[in-house]
Amino acid sequence: MEKNQIIKLEITDLSYDALGVAHTEDGITVFVNNALPGEVVEAQILKVKKNLAFARVQNILVKSPERIEVKKNQWVQTGLASLAHLSYDAQLKFKQQQVENLLQKAHLTDVTVKETLPSPQITGYRNKAEVPVRQINGKLEIGFFRKHSHDMVPLENFFTTDAKIDQILVATRDILRKNHVSAYNEKSHLGAIKYLMVRVGHYTGEIMVVLVSTVKNFPQLPQVISEIEQLPNVKSVVLNYNPQKTNVILGRKDILLAGNPYITDQIGEQKFMISPQSFFQINSEQTTRLYDLAVRQADLQADDVVIDAYSGIGTIGLSVAQHVKKVIGVEVVKSAVEDSENNAALNQIDNADFALGKAEEMMPKWQEQGLSTDVVFVDPPRKGLTPEFIEATVKTGPKKVVYISCNPATLVRDLQQFQELGYKFDTIAPVDMFPMTPHVETVVLMSRVDK
Repeated sequence: MEKNQIIKLEITDLSYDALGVAHTEDGITVFVNNALPGEVVEAQILKVKKNLAFARVQNILVKSPERIEVKKNQWVQTGLASLAHLSYDAQLKFKQQQVENLLQKAHLTDVTVKETLPSPQITGYRNKAEVPVRQINGKLEIGFFRKHSHDMVPLENFFTTDAKIDQILVATRDILRKNHVSAYNEKSHLGAIKYLMVRVGHYTGEIMVVLVSTVKNFPQLPQVISEIEQLPNVKSVVLNYNPQKTNVILGRKDILLAGNPYITDQIGEQKFMISPQSFFQINSEQTTRLYDLAVRQADLQADDVVIDAYSGIGTIGLSVAQHVKKVIGVEVVKSAVEDSENNAALNQIDNADFALGKAEEMMPKWQEQGLSTDVVFVDPPRKGLTPEFIEATVKTGPKKVVYISCNPATLVRDLQQFQELGYKFDTIAPVDMFPMTPHVETVVLMSRVDK
């Protein structure tokens, strides 16, 4: 097998990142973009390694009944919507199977995986977009990178984002073009604007525009600010200074250019102030359903004391506060702790406190001070929990741990450690927070086994 060769393949499976999987007679596994299980395709080989290869579809000889015709193939080619060509029912089943497969590999075969909770919106659901800005054929463009590459595909319709965000992105792109603002060049590390980030309050309609720039100022900036702040519903214009050669989108410094330093939105009955760096779930309607599910699984009691680890801007803790006696949030980012306190005041919640620090260091201290914890909520980033955090949680001795995960692989790894340390679980509930993509959120209730 060699690069650019055209080969006939039968697709037998989907990989966790939504590539079709085929196996050749000589034992090579081929991952094929835009191919679905049950299909027979002619594919062009793009890259060959020792026992595996990557390819793209040239021609579909036998089509899957689950295939959906996609208006713009760029949505599938980029990581933007790599499952857009698969029917939504099949997407939900695929996400459930992802979790089941990982449990099977970990020999956790007595755990039930529920059917994936569908999203109320399956397109246009994202309340935030972060899109690269690059020069293509002499013109400033916005778009998205092809999977596994630095090739940007120019786009105006981002499919999974709120239509209001798409309109603001295109309008901002045109303002930058009109004022001859330079786009970032990855090779030379020159050019002012690297990314545009736009956030919208799903329930409020308020919009924030963030210019991610390699410089703190450029000659056209005053005119650019003036034009952006006149766009419909724009309440905040921010420059994020990121001069680093890095794949990390946002730098540490935000400079308010116009309006407020935050916008507001809601989860259930709670209001939240959202700044450029805030972690806020991107599927607003489904977030309410996710948190409701987590609260129901926890079966919270009026006299419970709850710790919200990885508390961010307080979204889980403040959503839980009305059901319990006390919530204590802990977070390593100082600005997030300040946001949490402001959000508690905004919602007139007086039984939630937020602390700055590492949960694995703070929880043992609170226990030594006599705090008895009933429930711990965790919603970590994709890398999951550290062994130190899990050990500290178990030593704290909560009756229940509710684990909200955005990465089933690290979830299953962490569940095994909790199990070894005396916690049981029998059900995982997948939740589709990211339709049209392979990502799946899950909720698991773990209960302490009292000997």
